Amino acid sequence: MLKRISALILAGATALTMAGCSGGGDGDSSASNGSSGGGDDKIVMGFSQVGAESGWRTANTKSVQESAKEAGIDLKFSDAQQKQENQIKAIRSYIQQKVDVIAFSPVVESGWDTVLKEAQNAKIPVILTDRAVDSKDTSLYKTFLGSDFVEEGKKAGQWLVDQYKDSKDTVNIVELQGTTGSAPANDRKAGFGEIISADPKFKVIASQSGDFTRAKGKEVMEAFLKSNPKIDVLYAHNDDMGLGAIEAIEGAGKVPGKDIKIITVDAVHDGMQALADGKINYIVECSPLLGPQLMDLAKKVVKGEQVPPRVVTEETTFTQEQAKEALPNRKY
Repeated sequence: MLKRISALILAGATALTMAGCSGGGDGDSSASNGSSGGGDDKIVMGFSQVGAESGWRTANTKSVQESAKEAGIDLKFSDAQQKQENQIKAIRSYIQQKVDVIAFSPVVESGWDTVLKEAQNAKIPVILTDRAVDSKDTSLYKTFLGSDFVEEGKKAGQWLVDQYKDSKDTVNIVELQGTTGSAPANDRKAGFGEIISADPKFKVIASQSGDFTRAKGKEVMEAFLKSNPKIDVLYAHNDDMGLGAIEAIEGAGKVPGKDIKIITVDAVHDGMQALADGKINYIVECSPLLGPQLMDLAKKVVKGEQVPPRVVTEETTFTQEQAKEALPNRKY
């Protein structure tokens, strides 16, 4: 009898070790942290979302929820309403519930070390998704899945440089930044600035946070227009702020896309429609459909498999004609 039990234990351990690198949708991986190990046990994931501030974020949430269901992962979801204290509270709740893995999109970059250390002490692996943290201790999380925000800013800047390569006149730029202190706001600003700084004719004459929302984008753009009589270009860190700014530009009697050239980031449906209509001139894509990759990574880290410390999503850029072509099949 003892020999039979030993053989069964050995077979189970071997099967767990050999269950490598499959990116498929089976959801019967064993739970971690000492959970009883039947093959039918579901992985439990605690996920803390930034909020619902934009069309991008709505699509991102839908991707995570649908992918968890398809992967057979039990998802505990919380909306932080763009407040870091809400995310910290949610993560601590997940630790108390002894979930198998925690994933979250940080509202801001700083201030996470304490709660991440608590998760580490509880032996619960953490995955960062969409946004990074600035912790020097990278052992506090297993991997970061998301876009290269600096590269997105560089793509936006390069398009602008190319558009004005034959002009010697000053180009006055206003910038709608994302949420203050967030990774995409910091990095998109830095990447854009790096590219345009090579030519002194490009001048950012105003830069302020629009908090990634359409309403705030409109409000800040209205203020820009009142205080700056000559604006040549708007660079918005996401489509929603750009769409809000379009309302402000039209309200001021100007033509978006012509009187003021507009560059945005995301490529959500409403932004792409505005690009196809000529109201936006160029969009750098930032895909929200991270759910399938996130669930694949979750299964691997729960099993104790090694995963890359950084997983970058593949993205492109869109001109007006490319937007017209892509819109009919756009998923978000």
